[in-house]
Amino acid sequence: MRKAVRYAEKELDIKHLLLRKELATADGRVFLERYGKLIELSASGQIALEKVFEAHLRRVEWDENSFPIRLFPFVSGEAAGEEKPVLIDSRLSFGRPVLREGSISTRTLVERLDAGESLEDVAADYELTPKLVEYAVLYERAA
Repeated sequence: MRKAVRYAEKELDIKHLLLRKELATADGRVFLERYGKLIELSASGQIALEKVFEAHLRRVEWDENSFPIRLFPFVSGEAAGEEKPVLIDSRLSFGRPVLREGSISTRTLVERLDAGESLEDVAADYELTPKLVEYAVLYERAA
């Protein structure tokens, strides 16, 4: 327990963890509600959290100076091994999220759909598949 508290206070920058409402215990395990999910702070939970961070870091592209230049955020509904549909790159669209294919702003696509245009029409206008436009919607709604 002490190890979990030290980990949360140091690594997650949480002061006075034991006084926080987000802290919960069950069956001798310690959990923290963070980012809309429960994070297990036990040793095995820390290993699992480390794997999640590693998965996110694999979606970052670095330049020759080891500076991050592109991020491919996870999109709900994205199948494992599928191309990363959404891209964030400061050199494209002022760093706003865009579809990797066509570099179209995800927000632009969603705004057109919200204005009443059909998914098929929006996809056709940008020469995209309807599936890619759906990814833009999923990304924007989750962001």
